[in-house]
Amino acid sequence: MGDRFADKIVLVTGAASGIGHAGARLFAEEGAKVVLADRNLAGAEEAAHAIGGAAIAIAADVADFAACEAMVAAAEAAFGGLDIAFNNAGIPSGIGGEFEDFALADWNQVIGVNLTGAFHSIRAEVPALKRRGGGAIVVTASIASLIAAKGMASYLASKHGVAGLVKGAALDLIPHNIRVNAICPGMVDTAMIAGATAIPEVLAAMKAATPIGRIATPEEAARAALFLASEDSSYMVGTLLTLDGGVSLA
Repeated sequence: MGDRFADKIVLVTGAASGIGHAGARLFAEEGAKVVLADRNLAGAEEAAHAIGGAAIAIAADVADFAACEAMVAAAEAAFGGLDIAFNNAGIPSGIGGEFEDFALADWNQVIGVNLTGAFHSIRAEVPALKRRGGGAIVVTASIASLIAAKGMASYLASKHGVAGLVKGAALDLIPHNIRVNAICPGMVDTAMIAGATAIPEVLAAMKAATPIGRIATPEEAARAALFLASEDSSYMVGTLLTLDGGVSLA
């Protein structure tokens, strides 16, 4: 427990599980009032109940701009404003196959949530942050924002796009005392890769491909987001903070 975020109002998207859930819990443990937003309202409510205290849940699909406006309005209505946004919501894409066989529906969905959803979230949050005199936005990008792999074109495009969005938003918003940065996780032990990690041979291969020899916990990724949201990173603007166990060095 600490007070690094005492009395701060924090919005976390994709908060029902994984990195978002871990982030919401860690923000609350350090004194924040937290709004947990997710398409999975039941999961967000369960997570908020587990956190207790000043935590509420709201249903929000970041692919829908009106839903993003509503989640910001909920934060202001419940707690009086918004100081920090952790825009973590994202989905995986189909993997493998020939490029010309990639499903157009997969492309539209992945770009709509991962990239357009990040834009929607930031766009909806900025007026509220301005009303507080500034704040911090942290976006969950990916190691896939920086490097490439076969069979992942839609996901790579979405996350490379997020990297550009973060840099552009950072330059546009820093005059308003709003810092925008991103975390770039590698493999993290979340539901997104649970199907792979459940297969011992695949999990062993994933660990072997990572110089540190293991995959990250959601808390490790979330702690990086808290750092970027805090005054400890007060001179960091438009940073893509890599936490990948050394994958991008190999």
